[in-house]
Amino acid sequence: MSHWTFICASSELLPGEMRTGFDEVTEAGIVVFNLDGELYALEDQCTHEDFELSAGVFNAAEGSVECVLHGARFDVRDGRALCAPAYTAATRFPVKRENDGIWARDDRED
Repeated sequence: MSHWTFICASSELLPGEMRTGFDEVTEAGIVVFNLDGELYALEDQCTHEDFELSAGVFNAAEGSVECVLHGARFDVRDGRALCAPAYTAATRFPVKRENDGIWARDDRED
């Protein structure tokens, strides 16, 4: 897959912040995190229950996001589940800065 989804302008995602986008081709929600200047993208879905991770709290000091539904936490760098009730990692997506924008893509095979 070669399509990229525009998330936001680079200036709109400062360290410690997150932004969401929607991949119209695969219909996947994407959440991008700025962790100390490095960008990471995950599918915007808790693996414990179908709920948006972007509705939760991004803890930049820890590098995690917590789902508000049941408290599952995920490492934003690699998507791994950090505590119950989630045991499966969140899907990680490629992310890049290009032309003053931040782009991500769902690179899973159909």
